[in-house]
Amino acid sequence: MFQALDSYAQDIVEFARGHEVWATPIAFMLAFGESLAFVSLFIPAWAALVGIGVLIEAGELRFWPIWVGGAMGAAIGDWVSYWVGINIGRPVAEMWPLSRYPALLPRGISFVRRWGVAAVFIGRFFGPLRASVPLAAGIFHMPYWHFQLANFTSAFLWAGVLLGIGDVVTIVFEWVSGRMGGAL
Repeated sequence: MFQALDSYAQDIVEFARGHEVWATPIAFMLAFGESLAFVSLFIPAWAALVGIGVLIEAGELRFWPIWVGGAMGAAIGDWVSYWVGINIGRPVAEMWPLSRYPALLPRGISFVRRWGVAAVFIGRFFGPLRASVPLAAGIFHMPYWHFQLANFTSAFLWAGVLLGIGDVVTIVFEWVSGRMGGAL
């Protein structure tokens, strides 16, 4: 399974490398899918976003439009999940694919009860919570503007961190390969 995910991420990164005009929409769709409650269970987009960050560090892609695209995709994905939580409520747990992961929504609900608006910000950075916290915030009818403030600020930080990890990966790789080359 991990081999297939690795291949999937590599294919996306290679496509973005060859088609820079598509890099921003790709970042948007990956982040949207990673943040949308139902889709995020199937799309581990973080690896592709980190790979795109490597291309940014190498100077092959531009940071700003990809960062904004990724952040907007993440924020809109959570916004849609919040909307679903408000409009469907707790019965959303019985819908596929959430019905296949019965502990997911209760964890999100518990997290939102404990942390309130901060849960939206914190949950963005933890995979299983990223899928359930916006739903839980909607179910609890968290005030709209409180949700959106935490949603958009965390989305921009999250996208920047993932793309920045690509910078770190590149620096570490260059350092290691320089050390290995010097030792030979």
